Amino acid sequence: MRSTNYRVIIVQVLVVIFICINLLLIVTFFSKEFFYTTMRYILFAVTLLSDSIILIISDILLILSYFQYTMQVGLCVVFYIISVLCTFVTPVTLTAMTLERYVAICMPLRHAELCSIRRSLHSIFIIHSLSSVPCIVIVSTFVATASHSLYMQYRKCSMDMFVFLQWQNHVKLAVYQCYFLIMAITIIFSYIEIMKVAKAASGEDKKSTKGLRTVVLHAFQLFLCLVQLWCPFIEVALLKIDLMLYVHVRYFNYITFILAPRCLSPLIYGLRDEKFSLALKYNIKLGFHCVKSNMQIGFV
Repeated sequence: MRSTNYRVIIVQVLVVIFICINLLLIVTFFSKEFFYTTMRYILFAVTLLSDSIILIISDILLILSYFQYTMQVGLCVVFYIISVLCTFVTPVTLTAMTLERYVAICMPLRHAELCSIRRSLHSIFIIHSLSSVPCIVIVSTFVATASHSLYMQYRKCSMDMFVFLQWQNHVKLAVYQCYFLIMAITIIFSYIEIMKVAKAASGEDKKSTKGLRTVVLHAFQLFLCLVQLWCPFIEVALLKIDLMLYVHVRYFNYITFILAPRCLSPLIYGLRDEKFSLALKYNIKLGFHCVKSNMQIGFV
């Protein structure tokens, strides 16, 4: 039990750190007009928002599960819908960000046209529409098999409670694999095309080289996010074998495939992007200056 306490505390510390970082990045995003009028930064903000929501919801469910609290099944369905939606928003947005880098490097003359503010808003709508499809499919299979009285019952909120029959798992797995293949093919295609441009430039085009590295980081982050989609199926299989093994693997999956991908976005754009990094450093210095001034006023 003590080790479990330590695990919960570690998760709380990591979640608080990542949410604070995300909030700082969101504040930086809105601090300059250039950021919220440029497509890649707009998409970056979308990932920050979805990552923050999924961190908060997953942490709430973790705490409720740890203290054995129950909630109304209807409310749990709402949590589940938001959770699944945000789970897909991040990888779909990463795929869109990769396509934006492909357009910027391979089609530079059309970049301003294809990646305008208006197209950015359309992209956000498309991203959330595509992300809602798995959610609609999974919830529809649940509604089709659940009784009306179930929604008023109080149970421990878990993602496993939405699967009654084996065919529901098959449908869920099929949808996840379909999305995985489409996004993986898009990432690979973009990488190959950008690599061609980088080779044609004989390694002198810094923009192509940096874009290639960004796509690789997106691919790694996307891989972690997509592995997360397979985790529930692995955990269900392990639960039938060994309870303690199931607990250990579930904790490892949460740290590796839910928390870890959410800390890569600050690395990719918060630190690697020169313009965003400068604005971020300025905001941090400004924040420290304000805190220092308030402390001095307090002492006086």
